[in-house]
Amino acid sequence: MSSPTPLPPGFARLAWSNLAAQAAEQIGLAAAPLVAVLALDAGAGATGLLQAAQTLPFLLLSIPAGVLADRMSRRRLMAGAEAVRAASLLAILMLAVLGMLTLPLLALLGFIGAAGTVAYSVGAPSLVPALVPRATLAAANGRLELARSTAFAAGPALGGVLVGWVGAAPAFAVAAVLSLGAVGLLAGLREPPRPALPPRPVWHDLREGAGFVLAHPLLRPVLVTAVFFNIGFFILQAVYVPYAVHHLGLTASEIGATLATYGIGMVTAALLAPRIARALPFGAVIAIGPIAGFAASLVMVATIWVPSVTLAALSFFLIGAGPILWTIGSTTLRQSVTPERLLGRVSAMITVATFGARPIGAALGALVGASSGAASCILLAALGFLVQAVVILASPVPRLARQPEMAG
Repeated sequence: MSSPTPLPPGFARLAWSNLAAQAAEQIGLAAAPLVAVLALDAGAGATGLLQAAQTLPFLLLSIPAGVLADRMSRRRLMAGAEAVRAASLLAILMLAVLGMLTLPLLALLGFIGAAGTVAYSVGAPSLVPALVPRATLAAANGRLELARSTAFAAGPALGGVLVGWVGAAPAFAVAAVLSLGAVGLLAGLREPPRPALPPRPVWHDLREGAGFVLAHPLLRPVLVTAVFFNIGFFILQAVYVPYAVHHLGLTASEIGATLATYGIGMVTAALLAPRIARALPFGAVIAIGPIAGFAASLVMVATIWVPSVTLAALSFFLIGAGPILWTIGSTTLRQSVTPERLLGRVSAMITVATFGARPIGAALGALVGASSGAASCILLAALGFLVQAVVILASPVPRLARQPEMAG
């Protein structure tokens, strides 16, 4: 087995920028609801609206961001988007210091900051193939995913500690500094030029991107798998806390510990991803994620009859670990088979499908949980995880022995 090819030095700027941007996002997402509750006396309904404001841009703006990513410099798009997020964080900081922060302003600025997140998230995977050779795509995606996993695991804790110890303003100040650092790193990144697309209506670009994904025999099952995984996961998320309290008999600290294993699983899988990728065929690595998701759902189903904090923690660990390998592998697959001129729109399609499925899963969880109880939701979530595993296993993806050749 040959040793892994080292990543080009120029990729380091994108990797560090991604880490700073992801950390800024997670700190801000953790601090906002804490500030809403502790400083603005927000209730559950208000915090729910705040969360909606921070996630709505993924549904509304992913496709426009994908069109822009294919029509302009992706580095400039990402730097501008991250500057927008930094500006929103600085505005929250200023309003908090002046005592002028209100819940509507916090929601509005959260929406603006999330709009920057969307454009950055769509641009990053589209930029990677221009910075690294084909042989290092998986390693580069793994590096970015490790940064995301680290930020996901540590960011909320850091945001909570900052708000609890020193107040809201320093928390948003730290997030803003990280966001500005991400902008600075992107400013020094050299992006290879690419041919400009001809002038044409936006609807033509949208139809071309959507048509490519839906017609491609490898990308179509990836899209469907992502939809059903997120539906299943968010059905589970919607009812887990009351289920853990009333059925599993867990304390608040035990619930927090089980949820923390999700982040631990993400980081563990991201660290092991290079070894796993060298040991297994390319398609098998991608299939691990959906299989792990289904296995996690079965472990959670087992808690219906065997209430156990250990089983609940194992379930969340598997949900965190498997999909990291899925994300690295499926992103590499997408970058390999998609022509460069379509990368932004194809990435946006996957983003919309992923985030669009989440409110559907949450709504199903709320509806079934209210009518039939949390245990029924656990079973329904397992059904969603079963569908996504069947879809990917029945597709040509798991049979890929190696990464496909780059599209022209």
